[in-house]
Amino acid sequence: MNAAVAPASQRPAARGSFLLVLAEGLIGAVLVFIGALGVGWLAPGSALNRWPSLVFWRIEIPGVMTAVVALTAGVWVMFSAWLRLGRYLQPWGQSMRALWIALVVWSLPLMVSIPIFSRDVYAYIGQGRLMRGGFDPYVDSISVLPNWLQLGTDVMWADSQTAYGPLFYWMAAGTVALTGLNIEASILGFRLLSWVGIALVMFYLPRLAKLHGVNGVKANWITVANPLFLLSFLASAHNDALMIGLAVGATYYAAKRRGVLAIVFLVASVGIKPITLITLPFLALLWAGPNASWPKRIRYWVYAGVLTIALCWLMGLPGGLGFGWISATLSAGSGYYVIYAPLGFACYVLFTLCSAFGLGSEWVLSAVGLLGRVAGLAIAVYLVFKGSYSRLVQRLLLAFAAITVLAPVVHPWYLLWLLPFFAATGIRDDWQSLWVYATVGFFIALGCIDQMFVWDFNNGWEGTLQLISLAVTIISVALLLCSRATRRQLAPLMPRRVMKWLTKVSAKEGTTTRAGDPPPSGTTAPPEARS
Repeated sequence: MNAAVAPASQRPAARGSFLLVLAEGLIGAVLVFIGALGVGWLAPGSALNRWPSLVFWRIEIPGVMTAVVALTAGVWVMFSAWLRLGRYLQPWGQSMRALWIALVVWSLPLMVSIPIFSRDVYAYIGQGRLMRGGFDPYVDSISVLPNWLQLGTDVMWADSQTAYGPLFYWMAAGTVALTGLNIEASILGFRLLSWVGIALVMFYLPRLAKLHGVNGVKANWITVANPLFLLSFLASAHNDALMIGLAVGATYYAAKRRGVLAIVFLVASVGIKPITLITLPFLALLWAGPNASWPKRIRYWVYAGVLTIALCWLMGLPGGLGFGWISATLSAGSGYYVIYAPLGFACYVLFTLCSAFGLGSEWVLSAVGLLGRVAGLAIAVYLVFKGSYSRLVQRLLLAFAAITVLAPVVHPWYLLWLLPFFAATGIRDDWQSLWVYATVGFFIALGCIDQMFVWDFNNGWEGTLQLISLAVTIISVALLLCSRATRRQLAPLMPRRVMKWLTKVSAKEGTTTRAGDPPPSGTTAPPEARS
């Protein structure tokens, strides 16, 4: 008879390993906090600008350089802690308790840090002020507000519409009403809203994953505990966490054929950001159930559509906002591109060619954007009609991905819209997991290099600071790969030749396994570890 195996959290060696996991992630988050003191986004009117202790970090070049090193090293220490947490949680049959503890501990420094990687949270404050002032955010822009620039809003949003839903505007108004013009308190308020979204993901993702035969602990670890998720939704305070948490809940309820509740959750998600409306036809098909005839599918599309329109109408009644979010969504992100997006890179190439040959280029952005939207919509429509019921959530995911990726603008946190659905339907322990690790690593490195605040009088140092950040990233990745435990964790995901090399390197260094390390390559994982 086999002796019962105590849960990992009850074994002394495992408890020590978990303390190491917590400590490593906390150290990384504290380093991010320190780095944000120097290169985080502070509003010009923030009282923190008048703190003498911040002069060194934000103005003196040695202090700014130190901040860049701390920020970049911090995100990579958090990355390492994420991988270590994954090793600790294996086999994946454990409870969520360790994951919750790690998230809370790691998030504490991020909740009170100066915003990094983005200053959109200052636009949220401006939009809350718009609502409080009786303006229509779908008609009036932030520039109508007095003192808007001093409260930190990026000038690109001064006269632009933003694609947020009515529900979020009322949340922003409530946050501003509670905090007044205290900028830091407002930022904390938006971070608390993000925590609501994180909690929704943590609650519903394991349930959705279970319906697909995927371990919920693994799904939550790869989604919520990864540093890009925490940095984007807590340190940057993006509202997307709330949008995605509600969308995952809607998908779960639709899969359980609780259609009305699914539509309520979806409309709430659309009320944060309307992009999740793309999931509606797929949720209706889930609601209709397996083996539904075409007349039944059409009937449930009508049910879902009518209910969605009615709830959106009700949501737009307060303040007379109506359906203004439709035009705002269609025009959002149409004035620029980012080079790392597939269509953004296409825009860059076309602009370069037009410039080289002396041709007009004013058509490029609108034409490429239109082409991407048409292609994304065509793929989504195809996926609505083609495929099995058992793969409906995968079809939803692919349609969502097509709409998201086929645009000139793809911000790093946009990919986090997709990750919960990938995790729920199963990310294999091969190139798929490796792709997730590489994508997370790329975008946390990019955020450190591309989105640092530097005063105008220090602009001549910006290139040097970016090189310093790149150097710290290279050193951090090299140190990660020097870890035997990390190599063992990554080796099975690599191409065969690389895997053989990593296995040989690990073998030369010995085969002793420490608590929290995965079993050596070639051993069989317990059944509950496979998903």
